[in-house]
Amino acid sequence: MMAGNGGGEAPVGGGPVRHIPVLLSEVLDALSLEGGEQVVDGTFGAGGYSSAFLARGANVLGIDRDPAAIAGAADLVARFAPRLTLVEGRFGDLDALVARAIRGPVDAVVLDIGVSSMQIDEAARGFSFQKDGPLDMRMSGKGPSAADVVNQLKVSDLARVIGILGEERHAGRIARAIDARRSEQSFETTLDLASLVGRVVGRAPKDRIDPATRTFQALRIFVNDELGELARALVAAEHVLRPGGRLAVVTFHSLEDRIVKRFFRDRAETAEGSRHLPAAHVLPAVFESDQKATAASPRESAENPRARSAKLRFGRRTEAAPRATPLSFFDMPSLAALPGSGA
Repeated sequence: MMAGNGGGEAPVGGGPVRHIPVLLSEVLDALSLEGGEQVVDGTFGAGGYSSAFLARGANVLGIDRDPAAIAGAADLVARFAPRLTLVEGRFGDLDALVARAIRGPVDAVVLDIGVSSMQIDEAARGFSFQKDGPLDMRMSGKGPSAADVVNQLKVSDLARVIGILGEERHAGRIARAIDARRSEQSFETTLDLASLVGRVVGRAPKDRIDPATRTFQALRIFVNDELGELARALVAAEHVLRPGGRLAVVTFHSLEDRIVKRFFRDRAETAEGSRHLPAAHVLPAVFESDQKATAASPRESAENPRARSAKLRFGRRTEAAPRATPLSFFDMPSLAALPGSGA
């Protein structure tokens, strides 16, 4: 969902940008839409991808957990009815949402992972540290907020969240500084937290990335359970796609891309069946994928800074049956025991 549906590491603190779907031409090439297809846009955001799919003659089911995104697209729905249907929900549940809305296999699923530009640009949502606002970051508006995490999580757990999900090498120092400050006064606003992190980390003269970027990224991912949602969405997409159906996923940092890469690599290979089945039993490949990621062109990266870290991975569904996949398969960071995630 970056700068179109989404955002990335560097842009979280950025100012307003116009709505630009990242890697749009590459996504359209991957899907090869000819008109009449049923496409699921699992991360609708401001509708950038969906608008392009509709322009190609597709029918679109758009999913977004943010009620503001659904409400803000009323004019688009009216314009393209009945070819555009929007539902509020998590893309990790897209198989159940598709079953209720479409009741049949689909031709394509697109996921653009992250936070939307309109969420970043709205100070009241608490995603940006360039604008002061409540320290919230909940995409759905439900559940514990980033302020709850910062003010209540044990210092050791807070360091794990920032270090693992933000890939921040100063995580321990940041967590201890937060703990010292919150014992006197709780954190309530984005600039309050960003200012403290900036003092702890510092900033090199030539560093274009704000020192608070990784901490804010970590909190956002944790609060919204973004990695778990991504893993569930990949498995759900495998179940709803028809043979020949296409799955395109745009990610914006290494943790997301690692999950998608692992999924496509596993699904593009044959696999041994259950140990309870005959030894000769082999599970066929579920997706055809060349295992290569597509990055934004230099021109797109120059025009849209939020595209700089974007990667597109794509696969085409085979006729093989979906595989049973526990979430442990994705080898995600071990944060499940920590309270407070998954708004």
